[in-house]
Amino acid sequence: MFIEYDVFRLRAAALLDRITGLCRAAGRDPREVTLLPVTKTHPAVAVEYTARYGLGAVGENRVQEAVEKRAAAAAAVRWELIGHLQTNKAKLAATHFDRIQSVDREKLLNALDRAAGELGRKLPVLLQVNAGNDPAKFGAEPAEAPRLLDLALAKPHLQIDGLMTIAPLSDDPAVARRTFANLRAIRDALAARTGAPLRELSMGMSADLEAAIAEGSTLVRVGTALFGPRG
Repeated sequence: MFIEYDVFRLRAAALLDRITGLCRAAGRDPREVTLLPVTKTHPAVAVEYTARYGLGAVGENRVQEAVEKRAAAAAAVRWELIGHLQTNKAKLAATHFDRIQSVDREKLLNALDRAAGELGRKLPVLLQVNAGNDPAKFGAEPAEAPRLLDLALAKPHLQIDGLMTIAPLSDDPAVARRTFANLRAIRDALAARTGAPLRELSMGMSADLEAAIAEGSTLVRVGTALFGPRG
């Protein structure tokens, strides 16, 4: 049995209050941080709750699951892919997602640019960087980020909004903090070198919101704190 809307509404209000408090503690404007509800493994009604509450987008990990859910959900929201994307699903992803956050290699850049061109659109993307140097995580290695960005900026059908990372799993909160600080430093260096604003820093989930916001996250990806354990 999935949660009732009132449960979601209370959780969303509490989470937004928490984000506001964390921003103020970090000396930041709360309007700089967007909450992205992650609806992966949850039913289409989770998307409907998100739209009803007034949050404008949802995050999904798997292309096929999102395609089916989008068809089933009676909701007008933007769809963001936050999970690893196989190159052979680039066309499907470019067709059904409003932004792709997990672009981490040249081959995928090429496939998405080609697909977006065939669709006649400019596809917003984030470059995923393995800022925590975690062998268990996807993402370009930090040393490869400059080359990946140069390649991305040359693609006529891609719009590079910023960077994304996932912190290593750890009981030590300092690990996430270092990861997010590293991504911010990488972004600042890349923006200074290329002149690209790279405004978006997608980092932080239910368990590491505080560290992410303290280090400059502009988009936090939250599922469990809103919808409960994965379905």
